[in-house]
Amino acid sequence: MAEWCGRGSLLVRLLALSVVISVLSISATAWLAVRDTTRALQQERGRALADDARIYDALLGHAATHHDWTGVSPLVRSLAADTERRIVLTDRNRTPLAASGAGALPQRASATVDPLDVDTDLAGTAGAGGIDARATGPYQLPDAERTALRRLAVRALDCLHGPVDPAPLTAAEGLFPVHTDAEIVVAPSGRPRIASRGAPVIGDARCVGEFDALAEPTATERQALDQLDDLVNACLGRQRIPAVRTDLDGQWTPAGSGLITAERRDDVDGCVAAARRTQIAGHVAPPVLLFVTDPGTPAPVGAFDLTPANRLRIFGVAGVVLLVAVGVTVLVGVRLVRPLHALTAAAGRMRNGDTTARVRVAGRDEIARLGTAFNEMAEQRCRVEQLRRDMVGDIAHEMRTPVTNIRGWLEAAEDGVVELDVDLVSSLLDEALLLQHVIDDLQDLAAADAGELTLHRQRVEVPRLLREVADAFAPAAESAGVALVVDAAPGTLDADPIRLRQAIGNLITNAIRHTPADGRVTLSARHRAAYVEIVVADTGPGIPEEQRDLVFERFWRAEKSRNRRTGGSGLGLAIVRKIAESHGGTSAVSGTVGTGAVFTLRLPAAAGQADPPHGAPLPDRP
Repeated sequence: MAEWCGRGSLLVRLLALSVVISVLSISATAWLAVRDTTRALQQERGRALADDARIYDALLGHAATHHDWTGVSPLVRSLAADTERRIVLTDRNRTPLAASGAGALPQRASATVDPLDVDTDLAGTAGAGGIDARATGPYQLPDAERTALRRLAVRALDCLHGPVDPAPLTAAEGLFPVHTDAEIVVAPSGRPRIASRGAPVIGDARCVGEFDALAEPTATERQALDQLDDLVNACLGRQRIPAVRTDLDGQWTPAGSGLITAERRDDVDGCVAAARRTQIAGHVAPPVLLFVTDPGTPAPVGAFDLTPANRLRIFGVAGVVLLVAVGVTVLVGVRLVRPLHALTAAAGRMRNGDTTARVRVAGRDEIARLGTAFNEMAEQRCRVEQLRRDMVGDIAHEMRTPVTNIRGWLEAAEDGVVELDVDLVSSLLDEALLLQHVIDDLQDLAAADAGELTLHRQRVEVPRLLREVADAFAPAAESAGVALVVDAAPGTLDADPIRLRQAIGNLITNAIRHTPADGRVTLSARHRAAYVEIVVADTGPGIPEEQRDLVFERFWRAEKSRNRRTGGSGLGLAIVRKIAESHGGTSAVSGTVGTGAVFTLRLPAAAGQADPPHGAPLPDRP
């Protein structure tokens, strides 16, 4: 038990987690208990929040339509009487500007009343850039312009409600639906607009002229927009951004032919928002702090304190819950840690060389699945270790034979027993090339394992690549009496052509080696969605299904004999898999025993390559 409770053990961490969760749960429970026992106070707080929003909105409307806070006292006293709250307005230095009653102020203000930065949680009048929609400033229309726009709005509405062609009005004919419930809505600036169910109406093909006239800025609005453009473009000029023009909706468009990239659009939006605040700032009241409290107390509305009895009751319940949680965690943790310790012990035995180390699996939970995975890993490790041992002997044999031959012939030539003629030199060169082949395979695998298999990618035409590889292996296939056929559909890859030839060459070499005389090896390619599949199929004996998971393992050979014709080094297919994976693809084997094996390389197609049309493949080339 002592080792289970050591520093950093899972049981200790479970206990710590349980305590944290318990504390959080207790806190939530305590909060719910307080909420239940103070229901009336919470209802009062809800009403207070509604009153706060009402007070904030009324004072925000005053700030948006006045230059300063002079004359706000009557509004403050009226709101205080209606809500039965004490309302105090102060400047940033907490100097009172208006108050409905005397008394100390709380440390934190209820809100900041700023028409240029509306608190959307308390008011829904925020317009573009967070500015109160009622803060119109220089956009406030005089009576004459209001009257003229009103006439234009009535004319546009009459046109919208006027008689229409009996033929259906459809978007395909360039017309919009008829809005029978459209009405004139006047904005805070005095500008009228046509709206239907709260949404603006832009008219249809019959009323283009009326709606265009209504949307045209007035002289007052144009002067304000020109002033805004000057402020915006001064800001943009400092950032070397081309000038823009703004409209009444707060949108902007480039003023000239200068290009504004997508990356600079946020900068333009920032300049527009800052310029609009600067333009409106002189027409609204400055920001003030708003304090809303209960009459006669500095505490915020709805604040409350727990009594000592309530605190004691909460602490008692918290302690009981914490003890129960710790006890349950200990019981669950012991049951959880026991199989993990068994897994740890088995892993330690396996580390020390005991290949028979296994764990007993009981149940169907995550720990049981972990035990099953451990046992499967141990079995796989034993198989791989056996393959490694077998292959060490195989490689030693493969390298010993040519080395022995080279040494024997060289010693015979040195002793004068044989003459070092061209045929002997050629034979010794073949033996050296065989040694070099084994060494190169081992070097490629080592580089792949270390992540150092360098690829030089370029656009590769698959049919051309397959034909080049087939031409290179044609003499070997002819010598073995095997027909080598190419059947490739169009397709391109972003790949290293040298490495790709190496992988396909290994597959062809393997196929020729295991295909009897008069057999056939087919090299084909097809496009599948975002991938290109390169397939090497032979008519050899095939590979049993139970051996297919081992085909691409290094040190594995289909035949255990060391015959030069069929044995191989056991490294070629492992290299194929590494090359496929380095290109972001996969390698697989299928087929039927007795009819042949089918090896498939599935590689990502070149970027932007569409699915090829279904058509006749390239003609066979034996």
